[in-house]
Amino acid sequence: MTTLLPRPERKTDSRATARWAGVLYLVTFLASVPTLSLYAPLREDGFLAGTGGTAAPTAGAALEVVLAISCAGTAIALLPVIRRHGESLSVGYLAARVVEATLILVGVGSVLALLALRRDGFDDADATASVLLSVYDATFLLGQSLMPALCALTLGTVLYRSGLVPRVIPAIGLVGAPLLLASDLAQLTGVYEMRSALAGLGALPIAAWELSLGVWLIARGFRTPKA
Repeated sequence: MTTLLPRPERKTDSRATARWAGVLYLVTFLASVPTLSLYAPLREDGFLAGTGGTAAPTAGAALEVVLAISCAGTAIALLPVIRRHGESLSVGYLAARVVEATLILVGVGSVLALLALRRDGFDDADATASVLLSVYDATFLLGQSLMPALCALTLGTVLYRSGLVPRVIPAIGLVGAPLLLASDLAQLTGVYEMRSALAGLGALPIAAWELSLGVWLIARGFRTPKA
C-alpha cells in the first residue's frame, strides 16, 4: 500500500516579495503626488463652459486608477510575510488597503462624470459639478488620508514588533498616523481646508514612511525577524 506523504510547503521568496512590495509602494507614492495639481482645472469657474483643457484631469484620473491598483497590490504582496507576525493586524492592513483602493476608484468615477458633463452638457450643470467635486473631496479625505493613517498603524505595528525592517521606518509611520488623523479631523470640522498648507504638513510623515519603506524593501528586503 502506497503511503501518500504530504507535499512540503513552498517557501515564499521573501526577497522577491519585498522587491515587489517596495516597487508598488513607490508607485503609490509617485502616482499620488501630482493628482491634486492635475485636477486643478476642474475647480476653475469656466471649466464646464470649455475653458481649459481636459488632458490634465484625464491624466489625473488614469494615475489614480494606477494608484488604486498599487494600493491593493502592496497589501497582497506583503500579506504572506507579515501575517506570520500578527494575523489580526495583517488582515486589518489588507482591509484598510482594499477600502482605500475602493474609495479612490469612487473618486475617479466622480472625475470621469464631471468630464462627461463638460463634454455632453447637462441642465443645471454647475450644481451637478459642485456635487461631483464634493464627492471627490470626501472620497479623497477618507481614502487617501484616513486609510493611509490606519494602514500605518496596522502595518507599522507589525513591522516594528517583528523587526522585518529597521524600526525607525515603522516608527515614522506610527508617529505620523495620529498626526494625520488629527489633521483629518481638523479638515472634517472645518478648522482648515483640505488643500491648505496645514493639510499638506499633516500628511508629510505618512508620505515619508511610505517612501522610506518602499526604498528599503527594494534595496535591502526583509531582515531576520526579531525574537
